[in-house]
Amino acid sequence: MSVTDPIADLLTCIRNASNAGFPTLRVPASQLKTEICRVLHEEGFIRGFEREDDGKQGMLTISLKYDGEDRTPVITEIRRVSRPSLRVYKGKKDRRLVRSGMGISILTTPRGVMTDRRARKENVGGEVLCEIW
Repeated sequence: MSVTDPIADLLTCIRNASNAGFPTLRVPASQLKTEICRVLHEEGFIRGFEREDDGKQGMLTISLKYDGEDRTPVITEIRRVSRPSLRVYKGKKDRRLVRSGMGISILTTPRGVMTDRRARKENVGGEVLCEIW
């Protein structure tokens, strides 16, 4: 089955699995999805991820993170910003804080995939893939 927007598919799978309370989920892998998972792991939104090569595309196994005894998902909301039909680019001075600094934006920049905070620090702009809080 062909997916028109694989990044939106990844974010939807994470959102649905998190809301359902699943400990892990598996999605088809790509380099960009792996980099998004790396940023989510570095920022503490997921417990971890592992890429499994199967000779074809490969699979990503993502371990979700929950808080407390009631297992509240760490990811409250995850939202796609830039879409294939409407790309959203932000310059180094155009970015705003997500939820007053409580969330992050993930950007693709000439220096790789990174958070909005790191992009501000490195003084680069890029395409805003998603926002997470």
